[in-house]
Amino acid sequence: MPLVSQDLGFSGQHPLALAALFCVGLLASAINAVAGGGSLLSFPVLVALGVPPLAANATNSVALWPGSLASAYGFRDQLSRTKPHLRYLTLPTVTGALLGAWLLTHTPQRLFDFVVPLLVLLATLLLAFQGRIRKVVLGKKTRVPAALGVFLQFLVAVYGGYFGAGMGIVMLAVFGLFIEGTLHELNAMKAWLGVAINLVASMFFLGEGLLWLVPGFSVMAGAIAGGYLSARLSQRIDPDKLRRAVVALGFVMTAWFFRAAFQA
Repeated sequence: MPLVSQDLGFSGQHPLALAALFCVGLLASAINAVAGGGSLLSFPVLVALGVPPLAANATNSVALWPGSLASAYGFRDQLSRTKPHLRYLTLPTVTGALLGAWLLTHTPQRLFDFVVPLLVLLATLLLAFQGRIRKVVLGKKTRVPAALGVFLQFLVAVYGGYFGAGMGIVMLAVFGLFIEGTLHELNAMKAWLGVAINLVASMFFLGEGLLWLVPGFSVMAGAIAGGYLSARLSQRIDPDKLRRAVVALGFVMTAWFFRAAFQA
């Protein structure tokens, strides 16, 4: 199987377009570290530059995981309390990511074109109500059985392998149902499991030849830079203001994708 697709028809190989993709990767990675939802920026830009939605989704996952790794490394000091949970959450996470990636590669392009607006809308709503989700879930004194929590994490990983935008928000909500810890400690675990999901899905997509090499590595270079700079950005940018801006973009992109799906 090929590792990359033949993306010679990519309309964004102009140096300015590649520079724009680098900036998009940087911003998406920084947004993921600060507020979440960076894919709501990078995925539509890839589509707008001529990458088919299904390949754009796969390319986006491959391109952004190095930024996720940098973010996970930044949370290493917060992992000591929640680290034991990684032992029993890693397997269902990896399995779910593989299933989600398999489902994506077996989804017809036309069907995925219609599913995309719904997925973007779902990710946008999750980001819009992120604060309420955290407050309601993390504020619960009762906990669900660990087995149910593991199953829910498996479902989150399936979604992450299939699409992924907004995945981290759902993961935090699930953790709050059965794991004790501060938001920072849960974020540390979320970051490492998110890396596992993106890495597993990325390897699957590479094997299926869904990666568009030129735009993918342009976004990846920006994502690495964004992951490195995100620690400073997180201290200077108001996460609530950034989240509201990304939510507004998400609603615009939802309308755009709905229009494109019904005009095709």
